[in-house]
Amino acid sequence: MSTVCSPEAEALTRELGFDCHDVNPVVSFRFPWDLTNWTMPLLELLIIGGAVLALVHAVRRYREGDPVNLALWCASLVYLFVTEPPLYFPEWFGLDELYGFIFAHNQFTVQFMWDRLPLYIVAFYPVISQLAYELVRSLGIFRHRGPLAGSVAVAFACQVFYEVFDHIGPQLKWWAWNMDNRIVNHPAMASVPMNSMLLFASVSMGAMTYLVVRLARGRLLALRILLAGVLTPPTMAIAGIPSSLFSGNATAQAWVLGIELALLWVVGAWIVIAHSAGTREPLSAFVRFYPAAYLAGMAVFWISALPDYLAADDGVTSDGTPIGNGLYALACFIGAGLLLAALYRTELARRKAPATA
Repeated sequence: MSTVCSPEAEALTRELGFDCHDVNPVVSFRFPWDLTNWTMPLLELLIIGGAVLALVHAVRRYREGDPVNLALWCASLVYLFVTEPPLYFPEWFGLDELYGFIFAHNQFTVQFMWDRLPLYIVAFYPVISQLAYELVRSLGIFRHRGPLAGSVAVAFACQVFYEVFDHIGPQLKWWAWNMDNRIVNHPAMASVPMNSMLLFASVSMGAMTYLVVRLARGRLLALRILLAGVLTPPTMAIAGIPSSLFSGNATAQAWVLGIELALLWVVGAWIVIAHSAGTREPLSAFVRFYPAAYLAGMAVFWISALPDYLAADDGVTSDGTPIGNGLYALACFIGAGLLLAALYRTELARRKAPATA
């Protein structure tokens, strides 16, 4: 048995359609038309293209004297490379008994690390952090409410934009969770572990944003970026303490995580609504177009998957893939749409102002 293909990994990757024994340890390439389904190359285009646009925007902001966007883009990659290898190979870090094998990605056009890390996932970290930060910054929340309120709003924005992706991925075989892992992947909301929904989709991004905003201005920027990325994972461990107190009781853990998610929605939405009449920042090209394009792309994926979703039996489609929670994903679509509406409202008012003067 290969040291990078445990029995759990072997079973999961075969469900996705490939053998984790037959992979390249460094990097592998495939034609887009050879992937499992048509959504996968489009997903790569949407996310990798967004990462490039976010980097261009971040560099522009840096040249204008604001290093936060660029620092956040880079810190997201530091955070990625600190967290992802232990998730893929827990046995390498002595974590196999503590966390077990958690999940596996499918094979995409470009893949690293024994086909465990797709290029689009590398891009996803700076995309989601930059999307949420720039949206909240453009609403003027950081300038007028401060780093803490702004970072909580970022955590909320990440939740609604991330979970429309998180709840469709398993059905379309973008990745598969090891649901036999009772330590980390339960409790779950349909096919998505609630720990992932709270800690990865929101806590990590909100905490990293706060650290970057606090640390980015000053000398030795590279060291500050590294520090922000490295300090982000411990914040997830701290946020996971309440549910860990009920380890072994999935029902109690589900209640704790559900309450924490509800608090995030209430507090995040309150921050945005309370600032709805506040001063906004001029909209950059990135925030004006990319969040809407991202949401539209996810809507296309959901619409394409809807027939199989509705026909699923006991949470599993006829293709044998688990479905996400459609109602929660719909709530996230609505939440993301309302954030965009708040973003565009002032822009529309600004455009109409000369005509009414």
